[in-house]
Amino acid sequence: MTTTSPTPDSGREPAGIGESSAPIDSAPIDSATSDPSAASLASPGDAPVADAAPASPALAALARLRGEVGKAVVGQDRAVTGLVIALLCNGHVLLEDVPGTAKTLLVRTLSASLGLDFSRIQFTPDLMPGDVTGSLIYDARTAAFSFREGPVFTNLLLADEINRTPPKTQSSLLEAMEERQVTVDGESRALPNPFLVIATQNPIEYEGTYPLPEAQLDRFMLKIPVGLPERDAESEVLRRHANGFNPRDLKAAGIKPVADAKDLAAGRAEVAKVEISDDIIRYVVDICRATREAPSVALGVSLRGATALLATARAWAWLRSRSFVSPDDVKALAPWTLAHRIHLRPEAQLEGVTTDSVLAGVLATAPVPR
Repeated sequence: MTTTSPTPDSGREPAGIGESSAPIDSAPIDSATSDPSAASLASPGDAPVADAAPASPALAALARLRGEVGKAVVGQDRAVTGLVIALLCNGHVLLEDVPGTAKTLLVRTLSASLGLDFSRIQFTPDLMPGDVTGSLIYDARTAAFSFREGPVFTNLLLADEINRTPPKTQSSLLEAMEERQVTVDGESRALPNPFLVIATQNPIEYEGTYPLPEAQLDRFMLKIPVGLPERDAESEVLRRHANGFNPRDLKAAGIKPVADAKDLAAGRAEVAKVEISDDIIRYVVDICRATREAPSVALGVSLRGATALLATARAWAWLRSRSFVSPDDVKALAPWTLAHRIHLRPEAQLEGVTTDSVLAGVLATAPVPR
C-alpha cells in the first residue's frame, strides 16, 4: 500500500474519504446526509435513504440533544454526535484539542441534558489512584475500614488533561473502562450504568505530560478532535457572553433533561437490531488488516478496534434512521474509531507520514462491497 502525503491541517478529523468536505453544522442528528467526520460522504444532491423509517421515541429523544446542548455550546455538533454514538455503543471518548474549545462545558451540558450524574477530575502529576477510584478509610468509632467511593462512581466522568498524570494513576482507570467496576482490597464494586469516560488532552503541549500507553488508547472507542467553531459560531459565542451568558450556570441557560438513561437503553436495544451483512464484516476486517500490513505502521488496528468500528458504524446507521449498515457508515466512523489505534514507525514519522494519511490510503484502496 502506498501512503498519501500528510495533510497540512492535522488538527482536523481525517479527510480522504471523498471529495466533499461539508461539516454537519446544522443538520439534525438523524439526518440521512450528515457525517460525523470532517468529510461528508453524501453529496447535496443525494436522495434520502430509501428505507428511512419514522423516528422511534428513543431516536427522537436523542435527536433533541443537539438543540438542548446548543443552548450552551455553539458550533460543536459533530462532537455532540460523537458522544451520542459513544453512549449508544457503551464506549469511551478522547476529546483532543487546545484549551478553550469548550470541551468541559460540552460534557457538563451533555450530562445535564441527559439527566445523568457527572464528575470531573483534574489530572495532575500528584494525583493518586485512590483519588480516582476511592479508597478504604479507617473509622475510629467502629475500629473498621469502610470504602469511600471516588469520583469514578458516576455516569459521565470527565478526565480533564488525562496525560498530565503519571502512568500509575492513568492505569487506575483501565479496569473501570474495560470491566465497569473498581476493585479495592480484593473486593469488586460495580460502577453505575451507563458509565462513560470522556478524557481530554492537549495535542500540542508536551512539557510535563505522560503520553497515554497503547493499551489505554485502545480502550477509547472514539478519538474526536474538537476544533474551533466557524466564524459565525464564534461570533455567536461572544454575543452570548456579552449578553450575560455564564458557562458555570447551566440552569440560567435553560438546560434541562430532554432524554434519560431509559432512552439510551432503548436506543442501544434498537441499535443491536441494525442489520450487518457478511460483506460489511469482511469490509471492516479488510480495512483493519490493511493498517497492520502498511509498511509505515509499527502497530495497526487491534481486534478491539475492529469491533469498535463495526459498533460505531451500526450506531451511526441507526441515527440516520436506517435498518442496515452501509460501507459509507464504516468510512464515516473510521477516522474517529481507528486513527488513534495506528502507531507509526519512527522512520515514517521522520518522513512526515501521519496516521491520518495512512488511514486515508487504506480507505481509498480497500475494496468496497457492492
